[in-house]
Amino acid sequence: MTLVFPHRQTAHCESGVIANLATYHGFPMSEAMAFGIGGGLFFGYLPFIRINGLPLTTFRTTPGSIFNRVTKRLGIGVERSSFKHEGPAMAELDRQLARGIPVGMQTGVYWLPYFPPALRFHFNAHNLVAYGKRGSDYLISDPVLGEPVLCAAEDLARARFAQGALAPKGKMYCITSVPKQLDLAPAVRQGIREVCRFMLSVPFPLIGTRGIRYLANQVERWPAKLGDRRAILYLGNLIRMQEEIGTGGGGFRFIFAAFLQEAAEVLGDKRFLELSQRMTAIGDLWREFAVAGARHCKGRSGEGENFGDLAQILRRCAEQEHALFSELSTVVRER
Repeated sequence: MTLVFPHRQTAHCESGVIANLATYHGFPMSEAMAFGIGGGLFFGYLPFIRINGLPLTTFRTTPGSIFNRVTKRLGIGVERSSFKHEGPAMAELDRQLARGIPVGMQTGVYWLPYFPPALRFHFNAHNLVAYGKRGSDYLISDPVLGEPVLCAAEDLARARFAQGALAPKGKMYCITSVPKQLDLAPAVRQGIREVCRFMLSVPFPLIGTRGIRYLANQVERWPAKLGDRRAILYLGNLIRMQEEIGTGGGGFRFIFAAFLQEAAEVLGDKRFLELSQRMTAIGDLWREFAVAGARHCKGRSGEGENFGDLAQILRRCAEQEHALFSELSTVVRER
């Protein structure tokens, strides 16, 4: 059975899947609204967690948490499953599709053949939706692509059981019920409060705006501490995590800015529009850091683009984000 599924290309896979599934079930939702209600914006510099031997920097909350929060806060019923073996996992997928239910899944990007080889890497928290079959192939709505694609059963099974960090273990989920009306306002406020708490109030120096300042200090020390060659490796990894893996620092801030713009209408408060504009400017500042850092990694840096200068850009990001989230926290508390 093939469904008429509302595929839309989005910036981030998890928030895109949520928005498209909710829209299919009769509640049109933007990616930005899903991301904001799910409290997706985050920052953490976690050098004790290594990816390919290099420290982890994350700009979003843990995989799966956005979906869990959106469905919980809006009262949407969800059925979740995970499996030990490919056979039962694919059989359950076929059973749900035969019932006319689109299914979200966690997969490993590296094993999805419709991605160009240059874009495949070992990241096991990529979300997509299967909404039908054509012969033995699955119709896939992958929200980071412009159009739906076909994926062979053996390739999809391999992606669902990719090994390594964040191994998906065949994880799948589908919406089972929705309320008669979605009350967005309380969920919007909850999402905003959660982001403000993570960015301002976590008593741990590696999280939130404190974490951005900590990272700035580390970036400034990398050449002396690591040597020039390894410092460049660390910087390149940071930029890759910011701009290529999971939408990244600037991208997530642009999505959150769009959410604040929608929140202004939902909550009837124009102050969120001004905060949205400031969030967009902060996203531009993160992009400025990425561009300057990339030029430095390629040996093309100009004046004002050494490690100390890059650290100063990060400190400006931290300062502006601290001011914005402090004001945002005050505004949402007043409501």
